[in-house]
Amino acid sequence: MIEIKTLLTMSDRIKKKPRVSVIIPTYNRAHLIERAIQTVLSQTYQDLEIIVVDDGSSDNTEEVVMTLKDERIRYIRHEENKGAPAARNTGIQAAKGDYIAFQDSDDEWLPQKLEKQMKVFETVSAKVGVVYTGFLRIENDKKEYIPYLWVTKKEGDIHKELLKGSFITTPAILVRKECFKKAGMFDERLPRLQDWELVLRLSKYYDFKFIDEPLLKSPYMTDSISSSEKARIKALKLILSKHLDNFMEDKKSLAKYYFGIGLHLCLNNEIAEGESYITKAFEINPDRRLLSEKYFIIGRRLYSNKNVKDGRNYLIKAVKTYPFNIKLLSVAFISFFGQGVYKSIYKKGVEFYQKIKE
Repeated sequence: MIEIKTLLTMSDRIKKKPRVSVIIPTYNRAHLIERAIQTVLSQTYQDLEIIVVDDGSSDNTEEVVMTLKDERIRYIRHEENKGAPAARNTGIQAAKGDYIAFQDSDDEWLPQKLEKQMKVFETVSAKVGVVYTGFLRIENDKKEYIPYLWVTKKEGDIHKELLKGSFITTPAILVRKECFKKAGMFDERLPRLQDWELVLRLSKYYDFKFIDEPLLKSPYMTDSISSSEKARIKALKLILSKHLDNFMEDKKSLAKYYFGIGLHLCLNNEIAEGESYITKAFEINPDRRLLSEKYFIIGRRLYSNKNVKDGRNYLIKAVKTYPFNIKLLSVAFISFFGQGVYKSIYKKGVEFYQKIKE
């Protein structure tokens, strides 16, 4: 049972039931939480409540939230840290609105996000359970628009498309609250990829609608759990066990998934187990060129991370598996001249390739 402390001084004054409940989980983000709340308060759609779920912060998050004198803000505190999925679930359970949105303490909504999503819900049938938007992922000075180009089906029944990989982030979705009764809430066992696993389940029962605009800015936070390789491996294995029957219906997606787990295990220096997953993937999809590319990725990453021996071995395996790729032959050869030469030549090669593309 989750132990929580709820401050009702603001929420008690709400008389009208809001249509939208916006849930903001936070943990030691006092320096960011006010900006996150303000991006919601600044929405052109105003029929909402904000539920800040403080997941056991040790900083002054509570103090910052309580300075914001808006009766639509509710503050709930976990007495101990339970993780983002548990915090979001607490928010869902406390929500009064018929529609649920999620904002993260380090993300930024554009002002018309909720208004545009609600307008879509007003024109579609009850079969549509989720309306989501495009978003910009920002890392340093680089901006990447998501969904990716490989995503061919973005609306309707997108379950098979989601099996290929994640392209929807939690702060981009607006969900009918009733959908959680049928599909379930966030899986609190997952240390990563909770957003992907949730939309996988939702897409089994409901159609999705997509707004092709970047109505969300999402910075990549290197100090978050997202940077943990072990957490990703644990999450990938758990998702596979939960959705294996669905993956089995699409052999290419299953092979890709096995390759992914194998790759991350190898990058975490769990070579033997990683190889077992790569072998499973190749048995399902015996594409030597694809296998060679996976070996190349592992080799390059291991070599760059100073695991020279294993990195070089994988680069050589990449060449042996598919010896007709000049790039692989070149990189494998360069690896014998040491890391300094390898990094210098590889960097110049990437720069040259980018100039050609331009």
